[in-house]
Amino acid sequence: MSTEADPLPESAATSPSPTTSPENEANAVETAEGIKEAVTEKSETIGSIVDHIDSLALKAGSFRVSMWDVLVVGLVITGVIVFAWFISKAAHAALGRASRLDQAQRLLLEKLITLAVWAVAILIGIDILGIDLTALAVFSGAFGLAIGFGLQKTFGNLIAGIILLMDKSIKPGDVIAIADQAGNETFGQIRKIGIRAVSMTTRDAREYLIPNENLMINQVENWSYSSRNVRMQVDVGVSYEADIARAEELMLEAANSAKRVLKTPAPSVWLKEYGDSSVNFTIHCWIMDPEEGVGNVRSEVLKKLWWLLKENDIEIPFPQRDLNLKGNEEFRELVAAFRDSAKDRD
Repeated sequence: MSTEADPLPESAATSPSPTTSPENEANAVETAEGIKEAVTEKSETIGSIVDHIDSLALKAGSFRVSMWDVLVVGLVITGVIVFAWFISKAAHAALGRASRLDQAQRLLLEKLITLAVWAVAILIGIDILGIDLTALAVFSGAFGLAIGFGLQKTFGNLIAGIILLMDKSIKPGDVIAIADQAGNETFGQIRKIGIRAVSMTTRDAREYLIPNENLMINQVENWSYSSRNVRMQVDVGVSYEADIARAEELMLEAANSAKRVLKTPAPSVWLKEYGDSSVNFTIHCWIMDPEEGVGNVRSEVLKKLWWLLKENDIEIPFPQRDLNLKGNEEFRELVAAFRDSAKDRD
C-alpha cells in the first residue's frame, strides 16, 4: 500500500526568503529612530524631510549611522551643555545671595555643585541617547589607566584645590609671597582658585598661575591668613654726630604722616646696628591693605623723613674712607715720575 503525503499549503511551499529592510537595520542611536517616527506621525511633509536626511547614512555591516542620528546626538549634547550651564549659573547666583557663607565656603560649594550638575547632565544625556553603558565595559580598564597616568596631576590639582578651600588656608583675596624659579621672592593677591591652578596677581600686573598641588606641598607665606595687618620695615641711617633721640622722633613723625600706616598698632623705631658709616635704624609700620603695595608706603615714609632730617640739620651719611699712604722708596719714585710727566706736558 502506497502512502502519498498531503501537499503542503501553497503559502508554506512558496514562503519568501527573509530580506533586510532599512527599517530593520540597527541604528547607532535608538532615540533618533523614535524621534523620526514621532515626527512622521505628526507631519508627512516634515517626515519626508527627516527620511531624506536619514537616508544619508554610513553603513558597516549591521552598524548604521545616518545624518539624522548625528543631528539628534548633536542636539542632545547641546541641550545637556545648556542645561548644565544654566543650572550652574542659577546655583552660583543663589549662593551669591547667601550672606552666612564667607567667600571660601561659597567658592567651595560652587565647585562641588558644578561637578555634581555636570555629572548628572552627562548621565541624563547618556540615558536620552539610549547608550548601553555595558558596551563601554571593554574600555573601562584602558580609561582607568589613562586617568591613573595621564590625568594624575589634573585630578591631584582638583583635589588639592578643594582641600585648600575646605581648610581655608588660602582663599581669594589673600596676599601671599612666593619665590620664582630663580629664587626671587614676590608677593601678590589671590584672584581665583580654579580647578587646576590658583591665579595670583602682583603689583606690576603680572599674573602667576600656581598649580594647586604646589601650594599643598610647598611652604607658603600668607600675609593675611588670620589677620590682614602686615608689618613692614623701613631702614634708615644717620650720622654718628646726630642726636639719635631727635632722629627717632622724626622717624616716628614721618611714619605717622603716611596715609596707609595704621595708628594702632603704632609705628616703632629700633636701633639696628652701628654701621661702617652710620647709625642704622629700622622703622616698623603696620598696614592693613598689602594688596595695594608695600614699596609705595616705604617711599612715602622715606620722602617725608628726608625733609624732616634736612630741616633739623641731621646728616644722612654716605660711605667715606680714609686713605693712609706710607712713605717708601718705591712710592717716592712713583711721585717723582708723575711730577716729571706733568712738567713735560707743561
